[in-house]
Amino acid sequence: MATTTRRTPAGAAVLRREITAAIRDAVMHELAAVGYGRLSIEAVARRAGVGKTAIYRRWSNKLEMVLEIVTKVAGRKMPMPDTGTLRGDVEILLRILATALQHRLASQIIPDLLAEAARNPQIAETLHATLRGYSAELGTSLVGRAVERGELPPGTDPDTGVDVVLGPLYWRLAVARGPVDDAYLEHMADAVVAGLHASAASAVVPAVVPGAA
Repeated sequence: MATTTRRTPAGAAVLRREITAAIRDAVMHELAAVGYGRLSIEAVARRAGVGKTAIYRRWSNKLEMVLEIVTKVAGRKMPMPDTGTLRGDVEILLRILATALQHRLASQIIPDLLAEAARNPQIAETLHATLRGYSAELGTSLVGRAVERGELPPGTDPDTGVDVVLGPLYWRLAVARGPVDDAYLEHMADAVVAGLHASAASAVVPAVVPGAA
């Protein structure tokens, strides 16, 4: 994964939290408005109401700034309530994710950064590492609970669980731009649970009976 080093303030300068917060907010709004390619330090400073030097005290360049801020936002822990059933967990997860993906900033920023990642290895590596950690935690929680309840067999792949939840939903919202209502989410929850059961069943290796042909 690409690493970035935050610039140390010169002398006795103190990085005021409210200024950092204003810059972070400005970056997210600029990304949503114009995309990474057209985003500039000048525009971020103007939106945040600060001078460019305030930004350069915190980050060396645009790429470092965007990667740190986006990684921090994407890495925030998402609440994952335990409903008591796999079906209930899947549906509430779908609802939480649908709300997040339809946020006015996320719906613009995510597709843009994914497209930019195809051209910029540093963005690709950072997004991959962040999303991989996020999906691993999510899958372990979702599938792990179901295994503990006896709803899924031990050894069920958590990555598959995340794929069948996130994949269709992201396609619907970000690519197909189709509507997502209660009926759709309930239907998807049924389909995801059925898919997880089918995947788990296909992964079970049948016992070999001695003497069987």
